[in-house]
Amino acid sequence: MIVSACLIGVKCRYDGSDALNDWVIELSNRFKLIPVCPEQLGGLPTPRKCCEIVGGDGFDVLKGNAKVLSEDGIDLTERFLRGAYETLRIAKTLNVERAILKDLSPSCGVEYIYDGTFSGKVRRGVGVTTALLIMNGIEVGSVKKG
Repeated sequence: MIVSACLIGVKCRYDGSDALNDWVIELSNRFKLIPVCPEQLGGLPTPRKCCEIVGGDGFDVLKGNAKVLSEDGIDLTERFLRGAYETLRIAKTLNVERAILKDLSPSCGVEYIYDGTFSGKVRRGVGVTTALLIMNGIEVGSVKKG
């Protein structure tokens, strides 16, 4: 099972923190978890500027109808796409059928993402990596903050 690396304590979030989740740690005692950070796999540094999907969600990014921009307006869509495809490559290589990803992320959001205005507002939608995994038959779930 693939898991967002931040959920198991890797300090790879945009601000250099983690999103350690007790439930995911408990899962790691029972299942083999493969930690990934699509944003790092796409070549982005940690820490990095906050990014949001502008003009849609991850499915729209994959179709070329939306972009991933940093808070200072730099288009990082290609890096997010590269990270999503690297994550998919890992999943396929290891015959992964499920992923547990961090909600609200422009890569890993499963139920919600930020609305693209950098105002802290949230909307329903998925991140770029989540969309690509779903399109390739991988079941994706999320955990709430914690």
